[in-house]
Amino acid sequence: MRTPAHNSISRKLTWMNMLVSGTALLLACGAFFAYDQLTFRQNLARSLSAQAQIVGTNSISALLFNDPQAATNTLSALSSSTNIVSAEILTPDGKPFAKFVRDGDEDILALPALQPGQSEAYLFQGHHLVLVHAIQFHGKTVGFVHIRSDLRDIDQRLKRYAAIAFAVLLLCLAAARLVSWVFGKTVSTPIVRLAGVARTVSNERDYSVRAEPSYERDELGLLVNSFNDMLAEIQRRDQELQQAHDQLERRVAERTRELVASNRELEAFSYSVSHDLRGPVDALDGYTYVLLKEYAGKLDSKVLDLVERIRNSGRRMTQLIDDLLTLSRVTSSAMEREPVDLTAIAHSIADELSRGEPERQVQFVIANVQKVEGDPRLLTLAMENLLRNAWKYTSHHPTARIEFGSQRKNGELICFVRDDGAGFDPRSADRLFQPFQRLHSVEEFAGNGVGLATVQRVIRRHGGDVWAVGEVNKGATFYFRFGKGNVPGDEAN
Repeated sequence: MRTPAHNSISRKLTWMNMLVSGTALLLACGAFFAYDQLTFRQNLARSLSAQAQIVGTNSISALLFNDPQAATNTLSALSSSTNIVSAEILTPDGKPFAKFVRDGDEDILALPALQPGQSEAYLFQGHHLVLVHAIQFHGKTVGFVHIRSDLRDIDQRLKRYAAIAFAVLLLCLAAARLVSWVFGKTVSTPIVRLAGVARTVSNERDYSVRAEPSYERDELGLLVNSFNDMLAEIQRRDQELQQAHDQLERRVAERTRELVASNRELEAFSYSVSHDLRGPVDALDGYTYVLLKEYAGKLDSKVLDLVERIRNSGRRMTQLIDDLLTLSRVTSSAMEREPVDLTAIAHSIADELSRGEPERQVQFVIANVQKVEGDPRLLTLAMENLLRNAWKYTSHHPTARIEFGSQRKNGELICFVRDDGAGFDPRSADRLFQPFQRLHSVEEFAGNGVGLATVQRVIRRHGGDVWAVGEVNKGATFYFRFGKGNVPGDEAN
């Protein structure tokens, strides 16, 4: 891509040089004009002063003998000076005595006032210089001579100087442009090429390009060479990063194949457990049932107790197999996301629990919780485990309260299931969600320690987390939240 002309550093350097040269020349011309004007006016004032002194000296006799014609003749000698447009001799009391006016010119202007002790004064008025000189004889003022000079010559002089200065300015600007164009290439060309390389690297991510090396030992050469060194280092690191990325992709592919193989093995194991292990357990349950039904009268109480224990162990084994399969499916099954009404699920589970044990005095408090995005089957499984867990651990209390609700914290939806049951030791909270880890004995509360582990896996598959707070005999509260995108409106928060 070509650099636009208005952004070209070469043009900027040219304009900068022309601006500096033009400014310097204008300042020099301005100083010269000011000095010339000052000196010209001073010289003109001295010239008029000399002429006034000559006229005054030659007019003393005319003033003393009251001879205006002689004074007029003396003034007429000023006609040879083309810049003098009028002159006048005045008496000591300021009355006109003799006058000279150049043809076609106006009369004499106002006189500058002489200060005490002054014998001469001048004043610049518009395009004129007005001078008054006291005519003295034996220390006594016998009259005044007044001369007015035209300054239009200065204006013409300034115009000529301005024309010359303008011509010189144009020549200097042209010379500055030429010099900038010739010598600016040594600065602008490497920079323009460097900018082109930088643009290529930025647009194409090609770190193999290089700027043309500079053999100059100045700052620009150091910049170009350092830029090339930087590109070489970036290229080396980019190659290393690409190699690491490729290696990581290979590892990810290998781990993916391993995970796929593990999932297949897990599915095969689940199938084996479901069919092969469940068969003997079901047979054991069936045989013990036959023993109790057909031979109960022939067996003593001790044998009957042992048979009943065998049946109970078989049922526990069956429940454990079902829980293991459920835990396995929670991790490996595909998820189908849709809006899920946790409130409706909680009401359904509460009704089922109440119908199963109508004699229990349990108060369910279920709030209207916002719908979430998730897999309805998995979320129903999680809610069922949490509510059944609360139902179980409040079973030793004559009355109980189980609550399901939600709260907002930092714009995030957090749901909870709270009960006032047996609770747990806070120091053992980290064991709650580990499979087969129980904080109570089987004799105290039935179960195999898989339910809360299942809840944790369900919530984590939805990008969230679950935790618990409780105290012994003061109940427990299980909190769970979902990841961003699972709760409508969370993105805006």
